[in-house]
Amino acid sequence: MPMSKNLLRDLPQVQKLLESSEADALCTEYGRTCLINVLRDDLAALRTQITAGSLTEIPDRQSLLARAGAKLSLRSRLGLRRAINATGIVLHTNLGRAPLAAEAIAAVEDVARGYCNLEFDLSTGKRGSRTHSLENLLRELTGAEAALAVNNGAAAILLALSALSDGGEVIVSRGELVEIGGGFRVPDVIRQGGAKLVEVGATNKTRLADYRAAITPETRVLLKVHQSNFRTIGFTAETPIGELAQLARSKNLLVVADLGSGLLHETPGSPEPTLSQALAAGADLVTCSGDKLLGGPQAGLILGKESALDRIRTHPLLRAVRLDKMSLAALEATLLLHRDTPERVPVYAMLRQSSGTLQRRAESLLTLLGIGALERTEAFAGGGSLPEERIESWAVALKLPGGADHLAAALRAQTPAVIGRISEGRLLLDMLAVTDAELPVLAEALKAALG
Repeated sequence: MPMSKNLLRDLPQVQKLLESSEADALCTEYGRTCLINVLRDDLAALRTQITAGSLTEIPDRQSLLARAGAKLSLRSRLGLRRAINATGIVLHTNLGRAPLAAEAIAAVEDVARGYCNLEFDLSTGKRGSRTHSLENLLRELTGAEAALAVNNGAAAILLALSALSDGGEVIVSRGELVEIGGGFRVPDVIRQGGAKLVEVGATNKTRLADYRAAITPETRVLLKVHQSNFRTIGFTAETPIGELAQLARSKNLLVVADLGSGLLHETPGSPEPTLSQALAAGADLVTCSGDKLLGGPQAGLILGKESALDRIRTHPLLRAVRLDKMSLAALEATLLLHRDTPERVPVYAMLRQSSGTLQRRAESLLTLLGIGALERTEAFAGGGSLPEERIESWAVALKLPGGADHLAAALRAQTPAVIGRISEGRLLLDMLAVTDAELPVLAEALKAALG
């Protein structure tokens, strides 16, 4: 009898594999049906290998169940997992940008656990607005006449231009036709909003006269886009919001300013305008993200004149980009912190850490690890915010025989995953976005990664 037939005959039946204490434990943890499906798939793969002549020995029953357990463990692992951010970039887009404050997390848990008054007015017993409490907070924090929140910053500018351009022209400087990331480009957003894009000025210089010369009877909006993720330096000039506002008023037009990062509190030495400053300068509408310098969940804010917001609230696109109850809860809690105790917002606190604090944190990690070296680093806010501002930070640098890439991959496979950055053949674990509470977890992950 050919060897393949002997091997096929010796393959155990699924039912026999289930008659063991190991199988009982797997059924308890993952469910009987899931275990059966994995065992059937594994046995089918073995049959294929036997038929092809690539298998000369069948794994024993204990090995088959161990393989099934490993596959079930992998299948049950969530795709979206917690990570420790040791990159030195606080608002790392690929790592979820802003970590939420404890108060924001508690607010999400509270409304997610059961029902809430999402669109129900508790005082009247009738249908209410889902963003009413948010709007009050945003007006208080920024001085805006009216406010609205949608599901992200791109949606905010798309909705604003769709509602206000009315198919007419939107004038914008060539130096502000930026791509923010992931293929998101300002010209595409303008066209998608049903408006006609009119470019003015040069890449490095755009003056007020350029906007004035481009205005026609079809013009509806003068758009100002903040260069949030890059800077043009050298022989440059741009037109401030205040000058655009004066021109717009003389021509019965609107000024929309997309600030991107959502800075609420003035930062000394920072070129980023705050939301209040942009509104005070004369912008009819200001849009921004909620998960950048604001430090909240993914959201888009629209602030400005009541007359402009009224047109947006009646636009059919609004329903498609509205916030869900959990994002609303997190955003409201974050705004309350900005009003009362902004230092409790994690992003706000991280960006204001002293070099000494970061050095002490790196020293603590080095002590826990027992290997590596301290190194000064340059860290960044990230997320398209404060691109010119370098933050003096500290890291633990690791250089091992297996190579930095191998170690980085092993750390990514841990739970939680640890993400560092590679520089000159070394893995750097930067302390800017690592909390003190994460240090023991990070150390254990590294020890596990090293085997």
